[in-house]
Order: sequence, then C-alpha cells, then structure tokens
Amino acid sequence: MKTSEVFVGIDVSKAELEVGVAPAEQFWINPNNEEGHRGLVERLRALAPTLIVLEATGGYETLLAATLVASGLPVVVMNPRPVRDFAKATGKLAKTDRLDARMLARFAMTMRPPVRPLKDEQSRELDALFTRRRQIVEMLTMEKNRLGLATQRVRKDLKTHIAWLAKRLKDVDGELKDLIKNSPVWCEKDNLLQSTPGIGPVASFALLAQMPELGTLNRRQISALAGLAPLNNDSGKFKGQRHVWGGRAVVRAVLYMATLAAIRCNPSIRAFHQRLKAAGKKPKVAIVACMRKLLTILNAMLKTKTPWCDKLAVRA
Repeated sequence: MKTSEVFVGIDVSKAELEVGVAPAEQFWINPNNEEGHRGLVERLRALAPTLIVLEATGGYETLLAATLVASGLPVVVMNPRPVRDFAKATGKLAKTDRLDARMLARFAMTMRPPVRPLKDEQSRELDALFTRRRQIVEMLTMEKNRLGLATQRVRKDLKTHIAWLAKRLKDVDGELKDLIKNSPVWCEKDNLLQSTPGIGPVASFALLAQMPELGTLNRRQISALAGLAPLNNDSGKFKGQRHVWGGRAVVRAVLYMATLAAIRCNPSIRAFHQRLKAAGKKPKVAIVACMRKLLTILNAMLKTKTPWCDKLAVRA
C-alpha cells in the first residue's frame, strides 16, 4: 500500500453518516441529508480517497452514493455479509455504528473491491417500480391465502382488497411498459429478450431492472452474479457435491419460472434438458443447468444485439 493512499468507510443510517478513515483512524459524523452530503463531499475531496465503501442499508445509502459518484469520488456499495465476515475473521465481534465505519474503511484498504458503475436515476426508477410490482404480487398472494379461512364478513373486505391490488398490478405493469418504451436502449433490450421462447414481459422487466449488467459480462461472471455458478466442495481426496449459492435471488426466482416455460416451448432448452435427464442428472440439477444455459444465451444476445436464434443458443 502506498503511504499516500486513503480509504474511507461510511456507515449509513436514516439520520446520520458515520465516517471512518484508514489508515489514519479518523472518525466523524455527518447528518444524512442534502446539507450533510455537501459537507461530506467537500471533506472527502480534501482527503482524495483511493476508495470509499458503503454498506447497502435498504435504500438509505442510494442518494449518498449517487452524490459521491456525481462528485467524481470512487464509491463501492457492498453487501453487508462479506463485510461482517471480514470483521469476524479479524476478531472484531462487537458491533456499533462507529466500529462499523472503521471496519468498512479497513475492509476497503485490505480487500479493495472493484469500483462498478452505479445505476443512474432512470435505472433506479425502473428498479423501484419493479420492486413495487413484486410487493403487490406478494400482497395479492397473502390475501388470496387468507380468503379460504376468512369468515363471511372478512371475506367481503378481502375480495375488495384483492380487486384493488389486481388493478394496481395492472397499472404498475402499464407504467413499466411505458418506462421501457420511452427509453430506446431499454426498448431494444426488451425486444431482444422477449424474442426468446420462454421469456415474457415479467421476466424481461426483472432482468432489465435487477440485472443491468446483462450483456456486459462474460458467461462465467453473469452466472456467478445470478448465483447460478456451481461452487466446488472438495478437500484432499474428498470430492463433494457442487452447489449454487449467493447471487441475486429475485433474478434467480424469475429465471426459474422462465426456464420451466422454456423447457416446454423452447426447442434448444428442451433438447438440453432432455440430454441432462438422459445422462442421469437429478431433476433440480437439470433445471438449474438450464437456467444457467438460458441466462448465458440472453447475455450473448444483448452483447451482440442479436435476436433469439438456434445457432446462438448452441454457441452460448
């Protein structure tokens, strides 16, 4: 590490930003509002940090991350789990906001996670709208489940709420379609994705909103990002069963349903699934392999801007 390098960790809460600096062991607090963000940017510019690390905290970090990036500062938003694992590995078991900020700075200094482009305002809006759609679907499912056990009086209220939620779902789907239609880039990607047998509007919305990296990474990277890359479990002569783990659960859930449809209506995916079954693969292993195959094909389609074709499916 160069002596002039500075690493910053920011623990974000609803009201405050607790800032830790390594290796200098500095610490201060800013309010989590526009004025606090401006003051933080000025102070960080004076430090000229090599890397700034924030934890994803349910959305409280979004505006700050966008402000820091717009100011030309190198920012990484991390999943809290690897940071917490890093803290445990270094023997730091206590947890306070102040300790978390300092640990984030040490994590940045030691692990140096790569800086990736953050979502722009339009992408965040698409992501938020799709997340809202998912929440409405979950509420609809819960209300329909309650309907079977409800008394007569409650049943009437449930039916009214279910009808309202169904209307809201239709409205949100319309908003998603309009948002994608008004963006030439998204519209092109949506058309390419939906040219694939098995990929409908919902799967396309999910991939555009939750996996903007699609079409920019290689097949191994995109599989790992979705949590579909098989991970080894070997030690010495022991050869354990490989499992998929981690990744983006929402994308994986959507791909699972899309793959079930593709096995029925997509000749390339159906043939691939039949070959795996003939080779003795377990049903779930075969489906996960088909999910990975479908994802790598979609990735290649967006990278080359090519609609679905069987030749591309064979090469992917």
